[in-house]
Amino acid sequence: MLALQLIMLAVIQQGAPMIQLPEHRSTNVSIEECIASRRSVRTFRSQNLTQEDIATLLWAGQGITSERGFRAAPSAGATYPLVLYYATGQGLFQYNPKSHGATKKSDSDLRKSIARSALNQMFIADAGMVIVITARFSNTTARYGERGIRYVYIEVGHCAQNIHLEAVALGLASVPVGAFDDAALKDVLGLEHEEPLYIIPVGYPR
Repeated sequence: MLALQLIMLAVIQQGAPMIQLPEHRSTNVSIEECIASRRSVRTFRSQNLTQEDIATLLWAGQGITSERGFRAAPSAGATYPLVLYYATGQGLFQYNPKSHGATKKSDSDLRKSIARSALNQMFIADAGMVIVITARFSNTTARYGERGIRYVYIEVGHCAQNIHLEAVALGLASVPVGAFDDAALKDVLGLEHEEPLYIIPVGYPR
């Protein structure tokens, strides 16, 4: 509890609003059912996701799952290069796995801007939540050299699959998006030390 308070205090002192997310929730949907039911969906209802569902999706991708700090998705050497951002109608946020919280990066609704950077795939903007997975390659290449680049790409697949399957379990829909202008997306998100790898719109299917 003290560690969490110190993290939140440090963020507040830096002027970045911190949001504590609710605990992730469990469902009774089997992993087999999620695998069988998962499909790429590109039409979404105009409906916000609950904070609980947002928290659960983020936890599935990069949440802490052990007292030793291990995360939901496997990582080469536990170097954890991935960073999750998500955009909703309330703004742009960065997920903090250690505190299971989020730092608000922008008050603007950037879903349309993300869609435009993704070669004008405007269905992205209709989703209640748009997750962007980025990577700090140096986290992994510092230990594994050039081979670490491959490990990062493997890891983003693990993370994304967790999110897609969790979306099914929550009664939501998602679609993997890899076609985007890297420079444009980095500009939208204000990235300096990370590279965007993957976009996942998540919402209620229409």
